[in-house]
Parts: sequence; C-alpha cells; structure tokens
Amino acid sequence: MAATAESLCRHELVGRSVTVVSSSDPTQVGFDGEVVMETTRTLGIEREGRVRHVPKEQATFEWSLPSGERVRTDGEKLVARPARRTEQTGDSQWR
Repeated sequence: MAATAESLCRHELVGRSVTVVSSSDPTQVGFDGEVVMETTRTLGIEREGRVRHVPKEQATFEWSLPSGERVRTDGEKLVARPARRTEQTGDSQWR
C-alpha cells in the first residue's frame, strides 16, 4: 500500500524526506532532510552529514510523498514506538 495523506502515520518514516515547518524550538524550523532514525519521541533527520534529533510532540512536519504530494502532520500524532504506531494508528487492517 502506497503512502497517502490519510495513511502516512501508518507507514515507516525512515527514508522519507521531511521538513520541520513549526517547532517550540525556533532553531529547528526549516530544517529539512531525510529521516534516518525514529524513536518513540524523536525523529533523527539528516542533512549534509549532520543528524538533528527533533522531538515529535513539539513540532509539525511536512513530508514529501512518492507521488510528489506534500503532507503536513502534527508531531503529536506520531508519538509512539514505530512498530506500535504503524499497527494501531488509524484504520489499520493489521490490528
């Protein structure tokens, strides 16, 4: 199943292009790159060999989907262990 705006929270985020569009830390706004690591509460975003860990619940992210569509996601919707998030978010058929 391809990632769409509705199903993005159920997909693996590592390897996706992302931009931080808002954050409680103004130094993180505008930071973009590829997600290289995900924990329960943070995303590790790499750009030019530097990885910055962004707290999920304090930020809003904009994702580039393979279709070229840009999707914004409130980070609070992503706070969970990656395996649990992909199983339990939304109307997953695997639940």
